[in-house]
Amino acid sequence: MEFYYDSLDKNCKEIRGGVREGQPFRLRLFCRDETSKRYMFPSDNAYFLLAKDGEAKVSYPMTKTEYGYTIELSVEERGLYFYSFYIENRGYFVYGNRHNGRISAYDDGSYLLTVSSPDYQTPQWLKGGVMYQIFPDRFCRADIDISDADEPVLAGRILREDWGGMPSYKPNERGKVLNNDFFGGNLRGIESRLPYLKSLGVTAIYLNPIFEAASNHRYDTSDYMKIDPFLGSETDFSALVDAAEAAGIRLILDGVFNHTGDNSLYFNKYGKFPSVGAFQSTDSPYFSWYTFQHFPDKYSSWWGIDILPEVNENSQDYQDFIFGEYRRENGEKQEKNDGGTSDETSVAGRNTAAKERGVLKKWLSYGIGGYRLDVADELPDFFLKKLRKSVKESNENAIIIGEVWEDASDKIAYSARREYLHGEELDSVMNYPFKDAIVSYVKDGNSGFFAETVAKIVDHYPKATLDCLMNILGTHDTARILTVLAGKKAYTKDEMAADSAFLSDEERKRAVADLKIAALLLFTLPGVPCIYYGDEIGMEGFGDPFCRRCFDFRRADERLLEFYRKLGEVREKYRDIFAEGEYEEVFEKDGCCAFRRVGGTKAVYVCVNLSREQFCMSVPSGTWNLLTDETMPPKISLKHGDYYCFLAGLSN
Repeated sequence: MEFYYDSLDKNCKEIRGGVREGQPFRLRLFCRDETSKRYMFPSDNAYFLLAKDGEAKVSYPMTKTEYGYTIELSVEERGLYFYSFYIENRGYFVYGNRHNGRISAYDDGSYLLTVSSPDYQTPQWLKGGVMYQIFPDRFCRADIDISDADEPVLAGRILREDWGGMPSYKPNERGKVLNNDFFGGNLRGIESRLPYLKSLGVTAIYLNPIFEAASNHRYDTSDYMKIDPFLGSETDFSALVDAAEAAGIRLILDGVFNHTGDNSLYFNKYGKFPSVGAFQSTDSPYFSWYTFQHFPDKYSSWWGIDILPEVNENSQDYQDFIFGEYRRENGEKQEKNDGGTSDETSVAGRNTAAKERGVLKKWLSYGIGGYRLDVADELPDFFLKKLRKSVKESNENAIIIGEVWEDASDKIAYSARREYLHGEELDSVMNYPFKDAIVSYVKDGNSGFFAETVAKIVDHYPKATLDCLMNILGTHDTARILTVLAGKKAYTKDEMAADSAFLSDEERKRAVADLKIAALLLFTLPGVPCIYYGDEIGMEGFGDPFCRRCFDFRRADERLLEFYRKLGEVREKYRDIFAEGEYEEVFEKDGCCAFRRVGGTKAVYVCVNLSREQFCMSVPSGTWNLLTDETMPPKISLKHGDYYCFLAGLSN
């Protein structure tokens, strides 16, 4: 007798992915005769074993049926669970016929089950759309007046006039890279390019930090309440938000709440701000924000980088500053003003309200779409819970995306299992597992790893999270996807900056062909594709800072750009399917794979062949090729490097 269970097969598990607290669902374990392969009534008893993370297993008897075993249950407490099956006289069962026998099973020999809160919902507006990530200093420059900007921020900055030049990367005499060269990209520049972004199907813009800071990357915040003067004013920001909204686009800001800059209003290491910073005095109103091992020269900093002093998230004063009930420098707490006494439609009104309601709510008052949280792993669970409450109080439809590089359902950070997806913290995460799977497949033809990675994420994540995942091929923290796919190597910063680091015509041709396949997968898998600025025109570069060069509209690969536009058009036209449509694997073997996104009576199919063998596939009549706008033939033949994306009706 052989057994069958597939956690992604609805005949086995009625609810795909995670479940809600108290939600009834049914599991089925099939058994069949090894010779005839016919399903049959079992002879042995079976038990369902369920364990909450860190707790003992609880055994539940399963009911025998004509096909095997079944059980209906609900989990009454949110959290992370592991389950398996035990068959008398045969032992534990966690294997089946999916991908070399493992069926999206957890590494310890159990299946993973995420149980979220009963009211866990995520914003609908992002689902089915397209995101676009912008590194503000390098996207587009428009003329602005910075003559009256504050001196503490401008001191030491180098304003580059060579738009598109090589970013500075060499350390100074003390061995530090200052990141103080600015190319002048700004908010008005982004606003001017909204029609371009609209042509890509973009519905959300994720901006790297825009708040006042000493560096060009701005992850060393100087003042959470001010727009960096090189980017523009709050009036410029308000105009960008409004113009984007008119174009059907929402802005997502980068929330950097684990650390500030040492050259900041709050720490003030160099005494350049009029405030009394934590570095200057133990009596500073900001002293509780930081942790000193020896005042003032030894303090906790992010990954030991002393220009990024780490924030003490336990500080009630810091929490009030971020979430609400802002404290004045003399320590006096202002009364929380939920309704607002000032005219919050004006910039001045928003600033007044911000001092009462905190950082998050100030910028939410402009109508932004939400926040991406930098280094979410280093923000404690209690802090994330308070952050979610604060954001959702202002706008229940605001998105909260965490920077998490692994499977977020079972992530352990600093020896603690995280609770990101239980319905009280994050809506979404940056989907690095999909990125790694796509790259592995496109570069090496590893279809098994690709299919299994996608299966695990689909199985582990709540559907609410899955549908708004931030899917990526690259970010400001990674090498450009074109360079990665080309397999280009460089081992020193000087090598990365050299002319030889750029692709030859032949290398580029092959890499662009591969990028089209990677982009097709990115745009059609569950979640929301995010284009890192310039990938769509074929920008190249290794890691930081070479992946952060200026966007040059004059040097666009027009054919690649049109391909991205076509993908955006497909998502827009069939947004209902991509927003919440089920993911179903159709075929995977030896470098060839096919899957579909099912919505209602129709499905979008994606087929890719990266094997050396030819693959043939029959398609239903009336099938429409979404990439060429032509009717598909009744049978397709895929050679190495071929791909299809088509729409087909589902048979009853």
